[in-house]
Amino acid sequence: MVTINLWNPQNVDFISALIISYLLGIVHGVTPDEHTWPITFSYSVGTFSAKGGAKTGLTFSAGFTAQRAILSELAYLALAGLFMTTTAFGITYIMVGIAMAAAGLYISRHGEYLHWHYLERKLGILTGIHKKGSQIQEEELKHKINPAVVNERDLTKPVPVKLALLHGFIAGFGFGAFALIIYTVLAPSMPSPYLGFVPGLLFGLGTMTAQIMFGTLFATWLTRMKNLTMAGIAVVGKTITTMVLEYGGLAFIIAGAAILEWPQLLNYNIITPIKVHNLHSLGVGFFLVIVVVVIFGVLGYKRGVSNALRLGLVRAHIGQQPGS
Repeated sequence: MVTINLWNPQNVDFISALIISYLLGIVHGVTPDEHTWPITFSYSVGTFSAKGGAKTGLTFSAGFTAQRAILSELAYLALAGLFMTTTAFGITYIMVGIAMAAAGLYISRHGEYLHWHYLERKLGILTGIHKKGSQIQEEELKHKINPAVVNERDLTKPVPVKLALLHGFIAGFGFGAFALIIYTVLAPSMPSPYLGFVPGLLFGLGTMTAQIMFGTLFATWLTRMKNLTMAGIAVVGKTITTMVLEYGGLAFIIAGAAILEWPQLLNYNIITPIKVHNLHSLGVGFFLVIVVVVIFGVLGYKRGVSNALRLGLVRAHIGQQPGS
């Protein structure tokens, strides 16, 4: 009998485990999470289009999904415990922070992205973004067009969306309520070691579903700034991206170092009556989301609009101020 319990599943059968894994992934992607929202937000607003935002969510989640599938298999083989410690948690925060900060600095100084062409070609084909031998993909790899969206109106250099793949893989090594359920309940319930990776895979695909939606919404929100020219929107998006990545990365590094020094920080939580993981117990991760996405996102938005105004990138027929 199929039993769906997303809060505290126990003794689940094979079909129930598969359904729960996917649904938990959707909840994980929808609720504020330090391993998803900061990265998806920072990259998607730098694509300047709904299509680019969707591709950002897909790219980040692809790396996250691969990592969760690997850890799910290790959990079946009783090895995932190596990654479920406060030390692993702190190191993950530091690694994510370093990756974010490095990407932000690279964008601000070079205006282009680090890349691995072989991996990008394979990912583009596997996900259906490009066809085999695509000329458009080759132009993306040569930095002739923005890899996030084919748009001739894009007047800026490309934002490093493909680095979201690496960030997604690194972020997957964090653990919390969702990971504990996948690794200690759902993965061990698989009937064969050949299927041990499936709960993690489905969890990642569920997260991907939600992150594609959020990436689209983030980027669409930015493009609705009709009082700015396309170049002005690009300036705002890129400013938000660099600020969230640079300063958000620094926040992750500080949080990770603090956890390594004081592991008990992970025990401090604000409990709410909402029986949904990521919303019931508000800890370090939740407040990282608030700092990185909300605070740095707003500051980046204001700075970007100010820069666009200073550069005169305002539509001539609009009388109101940008961002009003």
